[in-house]
Amino acid sequence: MSSIVQFFTVDPIGKAILEAVIILLECLAVTVPLLIAVAYMTYADRKIWGAIQLRKGPNVVGPFGLLQPMADGLKLLLKETIVPSSANGVLFLIAPMITFLTALIAWAVVPFGDGMVIANINVGILYLFAISSLGVYGIIIAGWASNSKYAFLGALRSAAQMVSYEVSIGFVLVTVLLCVGSLNLTKVVLAQSGGFWHWYWLPLLPMFVIFFVSALAETNRTPFDLPMSEAELVQGFQTEYSSMPFALFFLGEYANMILLSAMGAVLFLGGWMAPFPFLPSAGAWGVLWFALKIAFLLFVFSWSKGTLPRYRYDQLMRLGWKVFLPFSLGWLVLTAAVLQFGGWVPKI
Repeated sequence: MSSIVQFFTVDPIGKAILEAVIILLECLAVTVPLLIAVAYMTYADRKIWGAIQLRKGPNVVGPFGLLQPMADGLKLLLKETIVPSSANGVLFLIAPMITFLTALIAWAVVPFGDGMVIANINVGILYLFAISSLGVYGIIIAGWASNSKYAFLGALRSAAQMVSYEVSIGFVLVTVLLCVGSLNLTKVVLAQSGGFWHWYWLPLLPMFVIFFVSALAETNRTPFDLPMSEAELVQGFQTEYSSMPFALFFLGEYANMILLSAMGAVLFLGGWMAPFPFLPSAGAWGVLWFALKIAFLLFVFSWSKGTLPRYRYDQLMRLGWKVFLPFSLGWLVLTAAVLQFGGWVPKI
């Protein structure tokens, strides 16, 4: 027994194996709950839409319909994967994998609690911005590889839409960076300690609104679901997809929703911090507060889809380039001026 302990603590190869096992376990500890959350977000989405439209939603498979996500997943798993004869087969199958994987690997820098993060790097905000920008490649590749005009037009729409609103999200991230004085997401949360009146949603409320609306556009959610407008594009870039490749696109959309909700919670809602200083925030309590904030933002995602009508494409692009871009840039300059001349010193 002592020789085994010595191998993993002293021997360089043993230490490398031990570190690899620890990293694998950390990844599983994040990925497995995330996949379960993605599955049940589809259930929560349909329940919320049902309540808004005075329907019951899923209520047949399992008690209260709780097994509906499992039934949907099993159905898609057992369906035949159909690749169009004129499509580029390799790229056609790689595209949904890119979309799903980029939504997963971004969680490496998201802090769930004090010290609960896989990679506590000092450029966490830049990492998130870079990974979220890569998601557009999966959609473009899907539209091109499908060799269908509907899929191609949907991919072009989605690419233009995502690039447009990522610019505004970038200015939002820079504004928070100026207030914190660090690119580390853990320090972003620590800078908001002291209660909900110290969270950045209050001094940066317009940027919080811009971030959330841009998140709706980034994930192709109503009222910005133009790339999948069934009236003219059938299902947009997903038109030719079926079975598990379609499921990966579907799950990737929901994983991106959860990721952007987590980003909103970290940047503006104090991350794992309790809303009042006298409430506990350490350990499991911090994870609970973080999960509740994500759940609240996800509820607003579903609420908007069940309430708002779809924009026209020219309205969508006008809002991104003529309203959000100049406003977010102006607010960024105003924030920098207040920090410079108002003496606002970050708390970290």
